[in-house]
Amino acid sequence: MQGAPLSAAAAGALIAATLLAGCASQSEDRTAGWSPNRIYAEANDEMTSNSYDKAIPLYETLEGRAAGTPLAQQAQLDKAYAQYKDDQKPEAVATLDRFMRLHPTSPAMDYALYLKGVVNFNGNLGMFSFLTRQDLSERDQKAAKEAFQSFDELVKRFPDSRYTPDARARMRYIVNSLARYDVHVARFYYSRGAYVAAIDRAQEAIKDYRDAPALQEALYILVESYDKLGMTQLRDDAKRVLDQNYPNSAYLAKGFTTTTDKPWWRLW
Repeated sequence: MQGAPLSAAAAGALIAATLLAGCASQSEDRTAGWSPNRIYAEANDEMTSNSYDKAIPLYETLEGRAAGTPLAQQAQLDKAYAQYKDDQKPEAVATLDRFMRLHPTSPAMDYALYLKGVVNFNGNLGMFSFLTRQDLSERDQKAAKEAFQSFDELVKRFPDSRYTPDARARMRYIVNSLARYDVHVARFYYSRGAYVAAIDRAQEAIKDYRDAPALQEALYILVESYDKLGMTQLRDDAKRVLDQNYPNSAYLAKGFTTTTDKPWWRLW
């Protein structure tokens, strides 16, 4: 026998119950009965498959399940790396800062510093776009300087770390790029007749980035800017420094058209 039709209220209640049951099944924790080692293995499998968005929540679960153990610390570091690879760079930096705050004596501290530097280093590669673009942002400089600070701390605290040689190379790259940025801005000012501003920026590069390749051009900008302003004594002083540090500088012969076979930024 066919049952009586449901009232509107009863039908609505049935639909709501069905939806709630569906939501409950969807939010069910599939790792509920897993051991910490299994969670770690599953997270690593997702990482290996480049499924970083799936690996991250597994590492977060592992942090809670294995709290207070070396496995939980490893999960934090792996989560930071997964966030970095998933283009979640601010989140990766926050995870690493938290790790370093909670585990200041961890044997993995050198790696944490290195990874934080790499996150900021790769996150600011856009700063080198002056090779194809005329201007740069202050945000790019900030990221580069933060990367340098992490690498510098690594080098000073862990000189024998296996990450230190690469950190040193990246530090040179950053110093060169920041110096080149200041020189690029100084040249921009010079090209527009803002000679005082060009002098200030070139001097800033010379003061802050000793021995960077771009400083040859910075000195040349000083020579030319002082000459344009009729400040012959300062011009001659700058030219003397340029000659002493860069004998037979091509800038004096060719000006800003000077090029080299190897770009200043190519270290490897």
